[in-house]
Amino acid sequence: MRAAWVSPAPLPALDGTALALAPCALLTIVHLASLIVAGRRIGRSPGETTFPAGAPISLVRPVCGLETFSEETLARGFALDHPAYEILFCIADAADPVLPLVRRLVAAHPQVPARILIGDERISDNPKLNNCVRGWEAARHDWIVIADSNVLMPADYLQRMQAAWRADTGLVCSTPIGARPDGIWAAVECAFLNTLQARWQYAGEAVGLGFAQGKSMLWHRPFLEAQGGIRALAAEIAEDAAATKLVRAAGRRVHLVAAPFEQPLGRRRASEVWSRQIRWARLRRVTFPLFFAPEIASGTLLPFLLAGLLAGTWTAAAGLAALAALGYAAELRLATRAGWFHAPRLLLAFVLRDALIPLVWCAAWTHRAIVWRGNAMDIRLKPVVRPRRVGRTARPA
Repeated sequence: MRAAWVSPAPLPALDGTALALAPCALLTIVHLASLIVAGRRIGRSPGETTFPAGAPISLVRPVCGLETFSEETLARGFALDHPAYEILFCIADAADPVLPLVRRLVAAHPQVPARILIGDERISDNPKLNNCVRGWEAARHDWIVIADSNVLMPADYLQRMQAAWRADTGLVCSTPIGARPDGIWAAVECAFLNTLQARWQYAGEAVGLGFAQGKSMLWHRPFLEAQGGIRALAAEIAEDAAATKLVRAAGRRVHLVAAPFEQPLGRRRASEVWSRQIRWARLRRVTFPLFFAPEIASGTLLPFLLAGLLAGTWTAAAGLAALAALGYAAELRLATRAGWFHAPRLLLAFVLRDALIPLVWCAAWTHRAIVWRGNAMDIRLKPVVRPRRVGRTARPA
């Protein structure tokens, strides 16, 4: 006698609430994990430095235009607590309004060796890199720091850069931390720079995926020269992207300082925040497209709103609101613990930032040019051209 066939019971169907909460819960877990990893890494040194004690350093500072905090940030370079360093100010245009300020600062600090180099070398479409070439070539020392003019250097700036150098290091960097924001849009800039971009850079470095950041870079000249010198950084439109790929190709690593350095922001208009984020996003899209693609999910607002519309229930809405609140609270906790800007309006800035992220992401795929300080830059990949000299010859301050 044959047994009767009994069909298996159907699996219970997932309702809209479960479908909405599951992916958002996963995104929240990833979000919290990155905050925890970054929080444990920031402020801590991963090991003993191999930087030679007492080695002199050349500090190359490309300068372009006057900004709100220019005098303060440039003057900080003369107050560093280091026994042997020089400063090389690189100014592409002799008519730049920042030149009188730099000359005044050099004259006011004769105890620090400093030179002003006027004129750039057009080795790429990147005006900052072009402006650094003469400083690199004129540097007297083998350890060279290239630092943007708006970095607010503490007295132990050079020591903190040195402390991150390891036996496997090819480059030491610091991501910028937005400070002194004036107004809500400057707070949005902090939300982008600090608990989003700096967080992911430190989380990536902690798991072996260090990316260069052009704000502050410590190079050992013999290493970079062996890879083609500073002109090799013209291989990409962004010098920090080229540096990342160059260091990895050489079998070395990019390491970050234990605690990143501040960049004072002051007042920001919405249009300024938008244009800056668009520029950076387009550069990331061109130089690291596989890493850029998932950035659309890096903010909470878009995926959570889509999930809420899909579910269409108050239960899902409450669950999603709880997950979003948990994520934003964790971000605020990281900012507080790290000593970064953490005023209450930062919570509103998180929401505005997350509303911008999908718009910035979409815009990054639609254009092939960016504008930086009035310079139009074509971000399409192209062969590196031979450099040619322009401008005036370098001269001491």
